[in-house]
Amino acid sequence: MEQSLTVKVRLKPTNQQALEFERVSLAYRDACNKVSQWLFDQRFKPSRKDFNHDMYYVLKNQFPTLNTAMIQSTYRTVVARYSAVATQLSKRPLYVPSGKFDQNGNETWEPIKRDLNWLYYPVLFKRPQADYVRRINYSFVQNATKLSLNVLDKRIKVNFDTHFNKLLLSSNVKLGTAKLVKACGHWYFHIAFTIDVPDKLKMDEVRQVVGIDRGLRFLITTFDSQHHTSFVSGQKILDKRRHYKHLRAALQQRQTSSARQRLKRIGKRENRWMSDVNHQLSKTLVKQFGSETLFVLEDLSGVKKTVKQRKRDNRYEQASWAFYQLELDLTYKALQAHSLVIKVPAQYTSQRCPRCGRINKTNRNHNLHLYKCDRCGYSSNDDRIGAMNIYQLGLMSRNGIKSVKFNK
Repeated sequence: MEQSLTVKVRLKPTNQQALEFERVSLAYRDACNKVSQWLFDQRFKPSRKDFNHDMYYVLKNQFPTLNTAMIQSTYRTVVARYSAVATQLSKRPLYVPSGKFDQNGNETWEPIKRDLNWLYYPVLFKRPQADYVRRINYSFVQNATKLSLNVLDKRIKVNFDTHFNKLLLSSNVKLGTAKLVKACGHWYFHIAFTIDVPDKLKMDEVRQVVGIDRGLRFLITTFDSQHHTSFVSGQKILDKRRHYKHLRAALQQRQTSSARQRLKRIGKRENRWMSDVNHQLSKTLVKQFGSETLFVLEDLSGVKKTVKQRKRDNRYEQASWAFYQLELDLTYKALQAHSLVIKVPAQYTSQRCPRCGRINKTNRNHNLHLYKCDRCGYSSNDDRIGAMNIYQLGLMSRNGIKSVKFNK
């Protein structure tokens, strides 16, 4: 089985080479915007054949210094961006009043699915970038100490950080398309590659199940087949998020160009920090539980829809923490370790007693972070209760039950 990953390699260009990168990335970005406008005008239906007929020579005349492979890559880049936008729209439906009422007399809301036809304007590529095709536009030269890259009208050899050379040049790795980008004043080369990993874990091969509850007070709470519970406190994380939040609020009040520039730097710094936290968490989970483990996560795709139900002080943190990124990191790391990640419905996981199955919203005390069942008297930490219920849904999936969920 093959797994697709991307590694970020830092380039070390000279001043002249950095100027060449600026020129080629700006030209490629402008070409992508031309293709994006064309695709939008054609209502997202054209194929590669249509692109070659309608746009290839237009781009070739307008950007004569871009080579053929890069012009062809613009179509793939734009289509991939619209595909990502379509996925985001489908996962974020528009909720409108349904005209129906629940038992309490409150009007219910129903989702309306959205697609690319909801876009008013074409997708705009703002960030300078350039896509490079393996062997045609980039290659490793001089015993893999330099990268040979195409720029406008010529090819240059650039020094780079060789930290990932052992991985990229190993025999079981197939290199793919790479992307040239600039971030925080440095140039990076994002190289996509595929690597051989063990075949996908089957349910009858699962050695243990781990239920994982994600939140703010505890970033993750786990409950495993040995009935062991572990917590990863999120208090320091929460304090740092609030520090960034107050810092942004203070800078936004200034309304100066220097404040806006600093806001941008702070946002990037916070994103890098969150990515590192999720990377460390997922790495620790896979290392702790090992191979043939079924990691069970609750589906948090609707977490932003319920943000107004949260306390005002926690709304920003609840809606903006990178829960999905942690899911992605854990998924690809688990595949490498011959483990598996599945998602189960989040409904009632924090309201259900894992001992007797009683579902009662009032059994959970948010202030004390305590769950106490009014039927059997079972009592435990509310985050642990969530992890236990997620674990039980995972057991049901392992046993072959389809569409697992708790019914009230």
